[in-house]
Amino acid sequence: MTTDPQPTSRARRGRGIEYEQVGGDYLDRRQLQQGQVGWVLLAGLGVAYVISGDFAGWNFGIAEGGWGGLLIATVLMAVMYTCMVLGLAELSSAIPVAGAGYGFARRALGPFGGFATGTAILIEYAVAPAAIVIFIGGYVEALGLFGLTSGWPVYLVSYVIFVGIHLRGVGEALKVMFAITAVAVVGLVIFVIAMVPKFDAGNLFDIDPTAAAGASDFIPYGWAGVLAALVYGIWFFLAIEGVPLAAEEARDPRKDMPRGIITGMLVLLVFAALMLLLAPGGAGSSTIAESDNPLPEALRAAYGGDTWAADVVNYIGLAGLVASFFSIIFAYSRQLFALSRAGYLPRVLSTTGKQRTPWVALIVPGTIGFLLATFVSLAVGPALAGARMIQIAVFGATVSYILMTLSHIVLRRREPDMERPYRTPGGVVTTGVALVLACAAFVAVFLVDVTAALITLGVFVAFLAYYWFYSRHHLVGVAPEEEFEAITRAESELS
Repeated sequence: MTTDPQPTSRARRGRGIEYEQVGGDYLDRRQLQQGQVGWVLLAGLGVAYVISGDFAGWNFGIAEGGWGGLLIATVLMAVMYTCMVLGLAELSSAIPVAGAGYGFARRALGPFGGFATGTAILIEYAVAPAAIVIFIGGYVEALGLFGLTSGWPVYLVSYVIFVGIHLRGVGEALKVMFAITAVAVVGLVIFVIAMVPKFDAGNLFDIDPTAAAGASDFIPYGWAGVLAALVYGIWFFLAIEGVPLAAEEARDPRKDMPRGIITGMLVLLVFAALMLLLAPGGAGSSTIAESDNPLPEALRAAYGGDTWAADVVNYIGLAGLVASFFSIIFAYSRQLFALSRAGYLPRVLSTTGKQRTPWVALIVPGTIGFLLATFVSLAVGPALAGARMIQIAVFGATVSYILMTLSHIVLRRREPDMERPYRTPGGVVTTGVALVLACAAFVAVFLVDVTAALITLGVFVAFLAYYWFYSRHHLVGVAPEEEFEAITRAESELS
């Protein structure tokens, strides 16, 4: 591995920001494959990011708020994500860079806001695969495969195989991902067909009301339970916002980005509604509330024992979990690549290899995710570990949602004449709704697991301290996300 040339000079640019000049080959060794992805693959990427959330994770919201509480929470989060996705469709068509949310916030909120957004997204995407791989281990154990009684070998093999495929190149990786996602969709369709005859509305409300304020048969844990369930309503949609991370590898990002992310969101809305209604409606809310493989368990409960559909969905459930695991590896590598390329994080992390893949940014978070999943599972058990990983990922997600929707509003106000190939219906009102709901979801994280939230907050603050005391003095002005700042500065000096 070659090292970066030493900076030849350092220029102070105001607000404590300093840009270092780098060698002419700096960006040459940090190039992604261009023109590899059309809008269909982008839509598939959006669905792949999230589809594991249909197979496991969302059901923990029933344990927090009952079925009615999770229903309210899911509807609110569906509105939040739909509004946010419409805003991101505009931003990604106007600012098509690999930094995505970080790039949008960098332009709207400055370098500190951009770094805060990118860090929050990185926390979300680095930890979400750790949660998903724990669920993969749960599905493997439920099937009795390989005689495993511990999940860590599954975690290791999963990271090694799927990081390895990404190292081969983005075109190959996303085609494999698309095929796995298609299999997962078939599994969800089989589940729906099998559960429709067993649906009974009474099963939805089989949890007795508690003494909590506002508790009833509909929301047995009261209004506080509804707020806590927001964290798990998010799991139906978490990571769809990662589609714009493929902007620099898209064929025509100005057209493909809006079509891809909106199509993916529509598919996710349909499956979220079906899973939320049919799984507890066929098996009973209390049956699946704390399960780490809720769909096969729901089928077995509904049919009174083992059934071919349960076995098929169990096996295919692995495909759904793998699809999200596989695709979010792509997401974390591109987010880390963009932050590193601009100098916000150590530059070595953005080095690309012969296949134009950011190999360091693929391996480092993968190693951290494997260790996190392994040690937390050993410490508290897989079910609690999976729930805790969700908490951490949602913390990062909600912070980034607040900042990204705010960025859309700021850019609409500050730069009304910016070229926007796609414009968000409803404008700032739409993203304003998403902003309010994202703030509510952020509060909910602290209600469910304050320990996990505070630990994640500490990590987030440590990243911000790194920026404040070091990286803001060592940024790279030639990075695409920084070019707008350079142009604006030059125009200001000329005037």
